[in-house]
Amino acid sequence: MKEETKSSVVETPLMKQYFAIKAKYPDAILLFRVGDFYETFGEDAIKAAGILGIVLTKRANGSASFVELAGFPHHSLDTYLPKLVRAGLRVAICDQLEDPKLTKKIVKRGVTELVTPGVSYNDKILEHKKNNFLAAYYTDGKIAGVAFIDISTGEFLVGQGNLAYAEKLLQNFNPSEVLYSRGRKKEFIEQYGARFYNYGLEEWVFQGDYSKEILLRHFGTKSLKGFGIEEMSAAVIAAGAALHYVSDTRQEQLRHISGISRIDEDKYVWLDKFTIRNLELVGSSNEQAVTLLDVLDHTLTPMGGRLLKRWVMLPLKDIASIEERQDAVNYFLHHPDFSTIIAGHLKQVGDLERLISKVALGKISPREVMQLKRSLDMVQLIKDSCGHTANAAIQIIADQLNPCSLINSRIFNELHPDAPAMVNKGGVIREGVNSELDELRSIAYHGKDYLLKFSSAKRNVPE
Repeated sequence: MKEETKSSVVETPLMKQYFAIKAKYPDAILLFRVGDFYETFGEDAIKAAGILGIVLTKRANGSASFVELAGFPHHSLDTYLPKLVRAGLRVAICDQLEDPKLTKKIVKRGVTELVTPGVSYNDKILEHKKNNFLAAYYTDGKIAGVAFIDISTGEFLVGQGNLAYAEKLLQNFNPSEVLYSRGRKKEFIEQYGARFYNYGLEEWVFQGDYSKEILLRHFGTKSLKGFGIEEMSAAVIAAGAALHYVSDTRQEQLRHISGISRIDEDKYVWLDKFTIRNLELVGSSNEQAVTLLDVLDHTLTPMGGRLLKRWVMLPLKDIASIEERQDAVNYFLHHPDFSTIIAGHLKQVGDLERLISKVALGKISPREVMQLKRSLDMVQLIKDSCGHTANAAIQIIADQLNPCSLINSRIFNELHPDAPAMVNKGGVIREGVNSELDELRSIAYHGKDYLLKFSSAKRNVPE
């Protein structure tokens, strides 16, 4: 009876294609692009309808067969996608890979993005002053390795130590999703319970040789010595698993993850979960509570907010580093005019880390590119202002700032200053950048004049 039902369900070509793609992502909600809509089918449709509040219907699927259906317009993806992810679901976005008008067969489709609680760049899912870390956890029973990736900022961090240290790492970085080997699911759940959204990967992903290979291939290096993690076998395995997971559909779109940093256990004061909770550092069980971060956070950019939170959670132990920070803060406090100038520049800087990540992922809009240019303008002004101080700590900051003058210049020369939010709205590229584009634009907006010119030219051609 079950076999008969299954054979009837996959009867139509569209549903055959759907189930073939769905089989590759069985644990994810599959948003299947059909024309101007994203559709969900079967159990996915039932879940989506309940979470999104959209209508659940049935679709004819071959002879004597129906399948549940729920969908929404493709342009509403940014509205509905965050709701699915916040509900703790993995979402595979399946798009049409060719123009339906150019084929007589069924349109070719494929998953172009896998969005999970720990893998997202969508502004409506992310919190501006909070990292969205994906973590990978690996242990051999004695030593544990933990890796953290935030694809929205390009940060990639790893640490290794005993099981208690690994727990403190997870507690301090508070990832949105944790990966582990399915073979160790029982011990992971016993250790962490439902504290983190978690997902199990196949055991072969957590093999040393595979992990090292995927890292070397991604960074284009012959060893990991330059990152200081060559001998951290457990951390390397965790890092490889994390990179494998985020590379599932993006492959070459992760070039903004250009390095990997080692978290040194002896560099910070490690706080356990009870200390973090009782001191109300960044959160509290009391809704009316004012946390330490609330008191301290007067940052003017999302990057500053994320950095300050990490500083609160990871207090330094090195005296020289502490004094360097204090020296810079002291200069700002005793030079109010300088502080006012820098604050004015910072207020005009967008979220550079996430803007650059969108560039690498191919998801940035023309308007966001212009915001990137304005941010780079401010970086140049901040660099100049800091460079003229006599403070050594601030001079170091100035030396590290790169205004990317070449990129800034190209954006200014090639993009229209009032670039739209979407490419398909037109008016993105300045006139004079490309002659063919200028001609096509002239035809589109001045068609009558073009026809008159063409007709006049034709009459003047000698027979």
